[in-house]
Amino acid sequence: MRESGAVLNALADPRRRAILRLVRDVERPAGHIAAHFPDVTGPAISQHLRVLREAGLIVERRSGTRRLYRARPEALRELRAWLRDFWDEALDDLKQAAEDQNDAEGATREHQ
Repeated sequence: MRESGAVLNALADPRRRAILRLVRDVERPAGHIAAHFPDVTGPAISQHLRVLREAGLIVERRSGTRRLYRARPEALRELRAWLRDFWDEALDDLKQAAEDQNDAEGATREHQ
């Protein structure tokens, strides 16, 4: 995955997650994206799009005067793989800690 910190930071904001959902399957112009957030200013939407783009989660394409955005499916696959590896490792560590604790408790009982 590109830079996991940048990706996770980009996804930490609920509006950016909503934007990513909007462009997950369909390329959309910036104006269409902004229309989904009437309470957010245009510059704020542009900032959200920039953060997503810099994190590698979306790509921008110009068509005349319009800017079109779509998700990068490979970035989402990379994120899914990173999360799977993260949780596999964390769960393996938890399992080992539980087994170690169980072994230690068993040894204590044997010496009593």
